[in-house]
Amino acid sequence: MVDDYYVDTLNESKIVDDGIRAILKDLDPHSVYIPSDELKQTNEPLVGKFEGVGIQFNILYDTILVSNTVPGGPSEKLGIRSGDRIVKIEDEVVAGIKIKNNDVIKRLRGDKGTKVKVSILRRGERELLDYVITRDKIPLFSVDASYVIAPKTGYIKISRFADSTVEEFKTALDSLKQQGIENLILDLQGNGGGYLSRAIELADEFLSDKKLVVYTEGRNNPRQENLSTSIGGWEKGRLAILVDESSASASEIVSGAIQDWDRGLIVGRRSFGKGLVQKPFGLPDGSAVRLTIARYYTPSGRCIQKSYSNGDEDYDLELAERTKRGELFYADSLPKIDSLKKFTNNKRLVYGGGGITPDVFVPLDTNMNSKYYRDLVRKGLINEYTLDYMDSHRKELVAAYSDANTFKNQFVVDEKLMDDFFAYCDKHDLKKDEEGYKISKVIIQSSIKGLIARNLWNLNAYFVILNDENDAAQAAIKAMTDKSFEKNKIAWK
Repeated sequence: MVDDYYVDTLNESKIVDDGIRAILKDLDPHSVYIPSDELKQTNEPLVGKFEGVGIQFNILYDTILVSNTVPGGPSEKLGIRSGDRIVKIEDEVVAGIKIKNNDVIKRLRGDKGTKVKVSILRRGERELLDYVITRDKIPLFSVDASYVIAPKTGYIKISRFADSTVEEFKTALDSLKQQGIENLILDLQGNGGGYLSRAIELADEFLSDKKLVVYTEGRNNPRQENLSTSIGGWEKGRLAILVDESSASASEIVSGAIQDWDRGLIVGRRSFGKGLVQKPFGLPDGSAVRLTIARYYTPSGRCIQKSYSNGDEDYDLELAERTKRGELFYADSLPKIDSLKKFTNNKRLVYGGGGITPDVFVPLDTNMNSKYYRDLVRKGLINEYTLDYMDSHRKELVAAYSDANTFKNQFVVDEKLMDDFFAYCDKHDLKKDEEGYKISKVIIQSSIKGLIARNLWNLNAYFVILNDENDAAQAAIKAMTDKSFEKNKIAWK
């Protein structure tokens, strides 16, 4: 009717999009509409790959700076290096034009097999270096870090639950086992979830045969149970899982199953509280609706979905409310609703109604937080400075440090480096705040050191440095040798 009779010409596609969103708005916060032009990009982190040239980059001094190349990717194979500056793409100058990140991505990404020409300025070379890169499938990894964090203790950081997550985890775990670990820390802090099936498979790595991992149930979806199998890579040995207020969905399935079976220790702060299952439904124009079709329940019967009865705004502000209540700082502020209490396999009391409550509470540390540090982060000056520092010192750093552990133990963020950093910030309109620096000195210096390590090697090196200041990781390390496992009746032998 509108199309045929309305007085003015309208954008029919926009009307349809707005109409679908209006319908979904009165459902739950996780039922969403995804237009066709956004669907592929939205799915990439879960599918675990995209097609492009295989570089990580930053824009520094209005120039595209290669910070890393993806191992095995087309750029690395051609010899493109960290520190290279891309000044032309397809003979078009892209330096000094205030190019944005999205513009770079549009120019460099493309279908597998297609080619793109880039001209690179490299320190020590007088002329631009021309490369013709054949685009290929580029993997997106979900295991960010894996290393021996303490004697006999391995650490694995998972950022999302994607197609390749379980295989990546198995590879990392096998490597750690060969190094003789007896304890394992699985870091799910900040992990917002992903594929339900991958969460079930990961939990299976820790549980013995025929244990209920999770069950789902909805109005038109009968109860479906998911059981563990007899094959698992870490069914014995101490296990600690790190969670925080941003650990959601698939992260909560894993931590809930491990807690309910008393298989491992949950360390950190109460998780997000997303207990709804979405299924994608494709629409004729290539768009999709992700519709909530069921709730999921932990083995003890907990539904850990937090309330959304007061609308999207209250739902979005719930984490801020936790801060106001003091929940992020004090264990006795955690909500405990008697009507939602359940019991684990060893009769420990646990609660539903909004997230997984940790066995070992780790408060949010704000002692090192200052306005000066927040301004440094907001302006991106720590990251930009380390890129600038690496540009001048890469060769000597590569010669001096063979690996991340050597760098961690020997590299010192000294007064000379910090004076250089303050001078850099001063040039970029942020003067040194003596009191703020005194408060945030440790985290500022650790961030600089961690980012240098990341640029020298990879994200794994970053966590090797920063986890010394990760209170949850340090609490988990401590729990491996004190009586926390016995006190919480955790089965690990």
